[in-house]
Amino acid sequence: MTAVLTRRSEQTLYNPAPSDEEFTYLLRGASTAPDHGRLRPWRWVLLRGNDRDVLGDSLAEEADARGVEAERIRAKVRRAPLVAGLVFSPREGRIPEWEQLAAATCMSYSLMLLLHARGYGSIWRTGALARSAAVSELLGLAPGERLLGSLDIGTPDPAAIRNRLPLEDVSGRITAFADIRGRSADLVPAAHGTA
Repeated sequence: MTAVLTRRSEQTLYNPAPSDEEFTYLLRGASTAPDHGRLRPWRWVLLRGNDRDVLGDSLAEEADARGVEAERIRAKVRRAPLVAGLVFSPREGRIPEWEQLAAATCMSYSLMLLLHARGYGSIWRTGALARSAAVSELLGLAPGERLLGSLDIGTPDPAAIRNRLPLEDVSGRITAFADIRGRSADLVPAAHGTA
């Protein structure tokens, strides 16, 4: 509960970020998230250092951006020391694609909680990155794969104040089945006579 109530999307991230080995270790834990068929219909592409500049150049070129606008686009992918692109790789077969997408989503959130518990910060990013054909090619996406977005990862600002989120009242989002059946019975006209 503490991890869930204290995790935030961190806008400002610094070094260090987890190493490839630490990322893999945390991903091993996150990959235990619900996944019908244990298909693991996802993969990650990790970008650090100059890799992020290549990504930014690709986005700026695709947008035909110049000068200040191009630098703004490049700066977006340098906001964190580690940019982890999540590639959705659905598998053909009996498991519907929507369930595979749900599995990838569950794994991503589990990873964010594990990163947070380890002292790292992260933020989920989509936007132009997730829609870019140039980025898909740059990251080597196969036919049928798509980039869902990126997880920017690093160390959050230690001076930032992070209050524990309050538990919200979600009772209006829950319905007991007995209540549904009771309402349904009220709507069905009584039978006239017996056979």
